[in-house]
Order: sequence, then C-alpha cells, then structure tokens
Amino acid sequence: MTVHSDAKPSLALPALLTGATCIGFAPILVRLSEVGPVTTAFYRLMLALPLLWAWSASRTNNAGQTRPKTKTDIVLLLVAGVCFGCDLAVWHWSIKLTSVANATLLANFAPVLVALGAWGLFGEKFRPSFFVALVLGVGGASVLVSDSLSWDRSHLVGDALGLLTAVFYSGYLLAVSRLRRVFSTATLMAWSGAVTTLVLLPIAWISEESFLAPTVTGWLVLIALAWLSHVAGQGLITYALAHLSAALSSIGLLLQPVIATLLAWWWLNEPLRAMQAGGGFMVLLAIWLARRATRAAPPISTSS
Repeated sequence: MTVHSDAKPSLALPALLTGATCIGFAPILVRLSEVGPVTTAFYRLMLALPLLWAWSASRTNNAGQTRPKTKTDIVLLLVAGVCFGCDLAVWHWSIKLTSVANATLLANFAPVLVALGAWGLFGEKFRPSFFVALVLGVGGASVLVSDSLSWDRSHLVGDALGLLTAVFYSGYLLAVSRLRRVFSTATLMAWSGAVTTLVLLPIAWISEESFLAPTVTGWLVLIALAWLSHVAGQGLITYALAHLSAALSSIGLLLQPVIATLLAWWWLNEPLRAMQAGGGFMVLLAIWLARRATRAAPPISTSS
C-alpha cells in the first residue's frame, strides 16, 4: 500500500518537541478559562475546526487521501476522535475530583501503555535501553509533581479517572500513528477533530457548566487554547508521527509537564524546587535515550 507523508524525517523530532511545548501552555490556559473545564475542552476543538478544515481544503490537490475510503479508515478515525475527546473530558473531571498533581502523575503513565500497545498490536521492537528511557521519563514526570501528591480515599474516583486519561491518550496516539500512513496532517486533524467535537458537546452540556465566557478576555483565552495548543501543538505532534514510533512519541510528549511546570513558575509564581528541576532533567535525558534506542519507523513516501 502506498502511504502518505507531509513530513521530512529530520524535522519529526523537533516538530514533536515543539508541539509538546505548545501543549504545555494548555494547563495555564485551562486555569485562566472563564467557563467550565469540559466546556473549555469543547471550545478547544470547536474553535480550531475552521482553521483545520481550511488547511485540509488547501491540500486537496496533494497526494494522500482527503476523506476516509475504507472501513478501517473510518474505524481508526472514530477511535482517534473518541479517544481524544474522552481523554480531555476525563482529564478535566479528574482534576476536579483529585489534586492536579495526582491527575498529572497518573495521566503520565501513557508512555507505558503506548509501548505495550505498540508491541502487542503493531509488533514494534525496542532495544533494552528504551525501557531505561521509559522508566527515567515516567520517573522524572513523577518527581515534577511529587511535592503536591496527596493520596486519599476520598480522591479514589479522581485518581482512577487520571489513570483512565492515560488509557484514552494512548489509544489516540496509537490510532494516529497508523492513520498518518494514509492521511496528511491537515486531513487527519480535521476529521478526527470533528469527531472529538461531537463527543465533547453532549458531555459539556450535561455537565451543567457555564457555556459562554462572560468577557472578551475569556474568549481570547479559549481562542489561544484552540489555536496554540490544538492547531499548532497537536498539529505538530500529528505531523511528527509519520516518522516517529508511537512509543518514542509518547516519551517525547513527557516534555509537556516540564513546560507546564516552568510556565506555572514564571507566570503564576508557583515555586520551582531543585527536585522539580531534577525531574525535568530526567525527562529530557529520557527523550534523548529513547531517540537513540527506538528503531526508525518504516520509510514513508514523501510525496505531498
């Protein structure tokens, strides 16, 4: 089967890390949002869709599918959209029902699940040093939030939802890694984004949250979340997945909590301890080790 890519292999890892940096702004923007957490997630997708569909339409003359043609395409697009929608909704509910630190830690178990899924479903093989990188990355992310962890039976549901977030995000990454062999970044983002928006709308509605931002600033925050964190951030990550394995990508995305921690220190005056800095260094070292340990993805046609 002829597969499609709009990415250059040499740009894949920089694109992934830049995308993770853009998404690192999301927790700050969610905190500044003037509407409820699930409604904020809905607007993140809804306000991004016009740009995504315009981008997709501008690429209709390029190689690669512009719409799903097979049952497999449809199923994978539905899996990607539903998993991403559930990831955002469950993540925000987790934050409401447990501490932000607990929710962040449990969501960062996604690389473990992605590695298991890539091995079990797609037959990806890893060098032994990859597992060192995996432990180092998850450990570093854990150190970043360790000061604020609070294990309490009253938070059990929120903690469970935090772990469920990792499951949904793993499903999203695994589905996108397969879809990128057929669809361009723009097409994949547009179709999966439409599904995600349809998933989040009823969840936001039944959550009985405030649905309209009361000020212009509130709307600007939502637009920034949609354009910076989703169109730019998630778009760059999707772009990179054409040439990076899902397992490597999931470790690279651990850069997100590092960026979020730095932004919280700089923007919100939250303390940054030496131990957190050490955790951030562990994550960066893990990304470097994972890149060296992960075998290159199968070559993909670079026609665009």
